[in-house]
Amino acid sequence: MKIKKFKEDNNLKISNHQKGLRELSKKELEFCQHYISTGSAKEAAVLAGFKTCPERKGAELLLENKISEKIKSMYIEKRQNLMFRAISGYERLAFGSISDSIKLLFSENLKPEDLNKMDLFNIAEIKKPKDGAMEIKFFDRLRALEKLEQIEVTNHSEKEPFYFVLEQSIKSLHDSEKKPMED
Repeated sequence: MKIKKFKEDNNLKISNHQKGLRELSKKELEFCQHYISTGSAKEAAVLAGFKTCPERKGAELLLENKISEKIKSMYIEKRQNLMFRAISGYERLAFGSISDSIKLLFSENLKPEDLNKMDLFNIAEIKKPKDGAMEIKFFDRLRALEKLEQIEVTNHSEKEPFYFVLEQSIKSLHDSEKKPMED
């Protein structure tokens, strides 16, 4: 059974290699992941398990097209995930509920398990002055909305400049056709 699977895997790798689609090894993939995290070829090589001459090996790996393409795609994916997380965070700040914060404010004895179940994402600061009262400051919802708008404008202008220019050109042509020709 194992021999048959080994042969099938080798045939797959050979056929992929013949097509120029060599798969990355586990170590190479780990190198890519660690390089994205650390930004250091030497450190990424060490963390991926390349023990002999990690600095040279890291530099060699970075020169391979397949690895540099993988790093680039992983970096783009990481940036997209980061942007998604940032947008989600701003949405939670702008539109999130404060009901758990109110529960916290009026609760006398809370257990740690109860606190862990509460959504306190919108809280920027909690103070408990000497008089026994509790102060809760929230993140600024309007500022979160402004950030969301800023991100939307940036994304819109980055994605559609060609269409915007084309639309402006069409409007300009349309406007010039409406004006009577002066002799």
